[in-house]
Amino acid sequence: MTSANLASRTFGELIRHYATTQANHPALIFKDRHSSYSDLEKQCNAIANTLLAAGINKGDRVGILAKNSDHYLQLLLGAAHIGAVTVGLNWRLNPKELSYISNDSEMKVLFVGSDFTNTAAVIKQATPTLKHIIVIDSIHPEWPTLANWIANSSRSQANISVGADDAALQLYTSGTTGHPKGVVLPHRAFFDPWVYQNHPEMAWNNITPDDVCLLAMPFFHVGGIGLAFMALRGGASAVIVPEFSPTEFLNVVPEYGVSRTFLVPAALRAILLLPEAATADWSSLRQIIYGAAPMPEALLLDALSIIKCNFVQNYGMTELSGTVVHLPPEDHIQGSKRLRSAGLPTPNTAIKIIDEHGLAVAQGEVGEILIRSPATMLAYWKNPDATAKTLINGYIHTGDAGYQDQDGYLYIFDRVKDMIISGGENIYPIEVENALFSHPDITDVAVIGTPDDKWGEAVTAVVVCKENSLVTEQELIDYAKAHIATYKCPKKIVFSTELPRNASGKILKRQLRQPYWEQQDRKI
Repeated sequence: MTSANLASRTFGELIRHYATTQANHPALIFKDRHSSYSDLEKQCNAIANTLLAAGINKGDRVGILAKNSDHYLQLLLGAAHIGAVTVGLNWRLNPKELSYISNDSEMKVLFVGSDFTNTAAVIKQATPTLKHIIVIDSIHPEWPTLANWIANSSRSQANISVGADDAALQLYTSGTTGHPKGVVLPHRAFFDPWVYQNHPEMAWNNITPDDVCLLAMPFFHVGGIGLAFMALRGGASAVIVPEFSPTEFLNVVPEYGVSRTFLVPAALRAILLLPEAATADWSSLRQIIYGAAPMPEALLLDALSIIKCNFVQNYGMTELSGTVVHLPPEDHIQGSKRLRSAGLPTPNTAIKIIDEHGLAVAQGEVGEILIRSPATMLAYWKNPDATAKTLINGYIHTGDAGYQDQDGYLYIFDRVKDMIISGGENIYPIEVENALFSHPDITDVAVIGTPDDKWGEAVTAVVVCKENSLVTEQELIDYAKAHIATYKCPKKIVFSTELPRNASGKILKRQLRQPYWEQQDRKI
């Protein structure tokens, strides 16, 4: 079975367990603040009791607008102790977008970092349900600090019954089309998927109290908060940085003896672009989990050769609480076809591949990926229509296109909506991106379909090249032709200095497509 505490199905049970069994073991490390599991339990209890005293009850929404810190996790866990639901707000959004989310969630209290108090004032005006604003880490003329707010509260356990099926977290999808949707995730979604009989390929998940996990991805994203929960399930120590910095990453790993971390491909790319990466001290690092966006094979091979630790790919989505498919370290072998696979379903996960009519496709054929898992969301918040379209008969319709091979490995081709149809042929951008990314001058690439009178859509590659590169459009097109079928190759290359990405590292292809399609009758 997994190394997590198997009796725990809620966060309150988990923290109480480790506060009893390893009270003095380091739990959270943030700058010069170190807290043990006993300290963590007391802080969570104080937050829980203060929330109750402020009229926050089970099922109420509690917002956090702040960068990563130990306090962020304490607030989330403290709210979970009484069945309140944390809404993690993406601080990279503008005040209008954040106001929509805060109002939609009907949050009653907002904890805000000092960097975002001006935004909090805007949110307050837009959210009638918001009764309390607490500043996490500084003095404010109008709102109390977190330390003062909880100073006189009891450190004893609050007497509130919280079950595994109660909601714990509400994360909003990136909103690439229309308004973002609030994904409601229960406690069990972060525990039940990780309870299973021994699976050799799941050895990568055996986190123990000896591990030190570096939390560098944002907590408002399921990948970032997922590693935090992973560390806590194993009773490990979590080193937290406010936000990702490639230079800081190189320093923090040896300083704290970091053994595990999670990175999105864009972050890994930023690390490897540093000249110091080749000579950095990676000796303590045993595992890097990556996911949330496609990983170009050339980038992965560079990482394997420079960092020389185990790599594990995780595939999932917010609606599935993060990870439901994994590519274990033993499949990370140069030349292996499986390097382009998302991997195997985790235990207790079932996968179906269907065509546009909802019928199962033959093995090896591409279709939409459907997933059933104990990690499945409860629903989209206040959106039964969207829930009914996504969660059908226990399966999440992912919107991703892919296939499974005879060994059960899942291959992701792309988002269904990102597929390019050119001259009647279906072209999956990730195939073209993988071909181009292996070119030595390219550091980033996105492939989109643009309007074409002859073909319907033309394959267009937006590329970021190394500084001082002299590579030409024709050279890149010819390079692609040497690696993939001619009909899949770009008809056009657009050179750019940067690709637009959301907070989880996904390239915003809709934004790239917009200038080409805005004057067209048909838009994709």
